[in-house]
Amino acid sequence: MPSQGSSDGRAPLPATGLGASLLSAPTSPQKTAPITATDSRRSESYYEVKGTIFGALIEAIDLAQLARLDADAAREEIRDIVNEIIAIKNVVMSISEQEELLDDICNDVLGYGPLEPLLARDDIADIMVNGSGTVYIEVAGKINRTGIRFRDNQQLLNICQRIVSQVGRRVDESSPICDARLPDGSRVNAIVPPLAIDGPALTIRKFKKDKLTLDQLTRFGTITPEGAEILKIIGRCRVNSIVSGGTGSGKTTLLNCLTQFIDDDERIITCEDAAELQLQQPHVVRLETRPPNLEGEGQVTMRDLVKNCLRMRPERIIVGEVRGPEAFDLLQAMNTGHDGSMGTLHANSPREALSRIESMITMGGFSLPSKTIREMICSSVDVIIQAARLRDGSRRITHITEVLGMEGDVIITQDLFVYDMIGEDAHGNLIGRHRSTGIGRPRFWDRARYYGEEKRLAAALDASIMADADLTS
Repeated sequence: MPSQGSSDGRAPLPATGLGASLLSAPTSPQKTAPITATDSRRSESYYEVKGTIFGALIEAIDLAQLARLDADAAREEIRDIVNEIIAIKNVVMSISEQEELLDDICNDVLGYGPLEPLLARDDIADIMVNGSGTVYIEVAGKINRTGIRFRDNQQLLNICQRIVSQVGRRVDESSPICDARLPDGSRVNAIVPPLAIDGPALTIRKFKKDKLTLDQLTRFGTITPEGAEILKIIGRCRVNSIVSGGTGSGKTTLLNCLTQFIDDDERIITCEDAAELQLQQPHVVRLETRPPNLEGEGQVTMRDLVKNCLRMRPERIIVGEVRGPEAFDLLQAMNTGHDGSMGTLHANSPREALSRIESMITMGGFSLPSKTIREMICSSVDVIIQAARLRDGSRRITHITEVLGMEGDVIITQDLFVYDMIGEDAHGNLIGRHRSTGIGRPRFWDRARYYGEEKRLAAALDASIMADADLTS
């Protein structure tokens, strides 16, 4: 097919398969004032230029042919067409501005639009989009506003739908709330109008490409080396554990760290609302809840998954987040031969975590006396590990607490490690220290001996007591 030149006398441009419709369209013989992107760093004129070129691209592109190409080839085709549009529209911009515009438009068509550069950064923990014009990120525990924005709320909604559709879910007016995940396991929550008043709200909890380990957490000051050694033994010796903490305190990261010490020959089944755990063992079955369909049918709840786990011959059951009546089934699993099961929940202290488990079981409709529920908790949960995000943005493990038993109607616990706040420095950074409580033989000592870890456990406890004595002397 012969190609046509531009109306201002420039040399003819070759017509590619995707750009033929653009180049065969008649162009106005009258010259127009050039479009200038004065500030490619997200200025209004930048978005005006981008909108003009993007609109022309959508008219020119052959989506059916684009879908048949791999990602790299599709990106190259889009870049070729955009370069042709820039020439025809007489857009004036520098080479660096043009490259940024090309990347932006490729991200809009093939990826997650303005989110792509944020998703590529490994130092960002959270991305929070409050409508098309406001994007916040959390870096090093601090929340900052970025200059990134979306073209409009419709573009943001399209990206939300693109994300959730990859895991077989939907978000629209009929189903305005959705939990999903990105291919790298990052957790996504989207809520759209009419529930979100100022446009779609998108929240992404990012995970680092390099998975954190307990040794790294030790270097960050999250826990002492002696405390980390105790946690390794807890993970290895099949101690039933609950990781408790507030939002953004690092519960999932800590749970991932604990699972690194599970033996490779154990069969592990995970249950999550949106699959985000990153277990490295070879024998792992990952289960994920499912929301109802348009007719309100087909929902699979967390409790359905946990109950079904018991029929799948698990050795350990790991629940990403316990938030409802599935707490009862997890306790049942912990108490019926599935030692070493784990879960997380939202609570601000180990004592509050125990109260929340009791409340979740009661609100789930189980007509059991409070004392019976507490006895079940005591016989099932061995250790509560409390994580916290402090006001300076740092994250600390504040308690390693054992559940000992009952005295009357009260659950008795004992702390192995606690984190004491001391003050703050001139820069507003909090100062504190992890302190051993001096417990020489925890309740899970016999379990550690069964797994041949009692000498290692004794050494860690002794070292923690000595380290504490050195600090106080």
